[in-house]
Amino acid sequence: MTLDDFFNRIETHYSSKLPFVVYRKPNEDVVKVLLQETNDLYFTKDFTEQGFVFSPFDDTQDSVLIPVETSEIISILELFVIPEEGGIHSNSNLVPIETESKKNHIILIKKGVKAIKNNEFKKVVLSRQETISSSELNPISIFKKLLNTYKSAFVYCWYHPKVGLWLGATPETLIKIEGKQFSIMALAGTQDYKGTLDVVWKDKEKDEQHIVTNFIIKSLKPLVENIKVSETETVKAGNLLHLKTMISARLQSNSNLKDIISLLHPTPAVCGFPKLEAKQFILKHENYNREFYTGFLGELNFETKKAPRSGKRNIENRAYAINKKSTQLYVNLRCMQLKNYEAIIYVGGGITESSNAESEWKETVSKSQTIKRVL
Repeated sequence: MTLDDFFNRIETHYSSKLPFVVYRKPNEDVVKVLLQETNDLYFTKDFTEQGFVFSPFDDTQDSVLIPVETSEIISILELFVIPEEGGIHSNSNLVPIETESKKNHIILIKKGVKAIKNNEFKKVVLSRQETISSSELNPISIFKKLLNTYKSAFVYCWYHPKVGLWLGATPETLIKIEGKQFSIMALAGTQDYKGTLDVVWKDKEKDEQHIVTNFIIKSLKPLVENIKVSETETVKAGNLLHLKTMISARLQSNSNLKDIISLLHPTPAVCGFPKLEAKQFILKHENYNREFYTGFLGELNFETKKAPRSGKRNIENRAYAINKKSTQLYVNLRCMQLKNYEAIIYVGGGITESSNAESEWKETVSKSQTIKRVL
């Protein structure tokens, strides 16, 4: 199958209003698509199913599943730059008009800071939408641009006729688990990339990262063993820098994936801390529905083959592979929803007691530019 054939299959599936997800993992060359054979809407309840999961920010709502058993799966190597179509002609400038949108977001941030000073919570992540209108928004064209622009991100295009159409290039892993061994990324703090990773981080960003990392470690302790925490490092995602810490551990025999997800999602990196209080503030004051923004998505219980340990052979004296279940879930950041000839872009930032409302607004503008580059 050629690259053109691959994308033509997806276009045909989309034209037929059938669900699909096409994606590429960070720093990999394989693009994979799941083409669901019917337009039925499936959900996962306990995360034991096999397929591609798409979960909303609000963890009281159901997670959508494109099941492996009802889908055709096709993979292709992305060994060269994928041709892109021309950009869209929009009636909106790429730089947001700093009027009503800015005013409302600054008011929201000040409410968050006030709540923190009143000891309602320690951190809250507040977000907003930007909308770009155009009659030329083709999801496959945008996906190709995302592939070419963000090699180190999880890049995807997800569609279900009964739910909607989403695209993104997220830098953040929620969890990777193979068998009982897993790793989790704590990602927080943001500043513009100016040609170097050797930067100084303010106390506000360091505090954000500290809150996220400590929350993950404390939440995991009852369910895992052998916790290991990496050094915190500066990483680049698009035109932005973040602070990243990796946490790895092994699940105890009586723990499962649903337990881990229930404890972690939504993390302080996308919600706040304490989680319940921050989430209630978001649902009450953001004045819009995040839907799948700051939710999570990815492969659920896919089978992977691992090479055997040295010396193990099958009855025909040939080396055999060991099948293991692998789950790789990513936080849905740097994303957009296509709806009624509009691209709805979602951006936000972590608010602490020391947050400056003007600076937080500018951070959301920088984040919106990251995803707008493909438009």
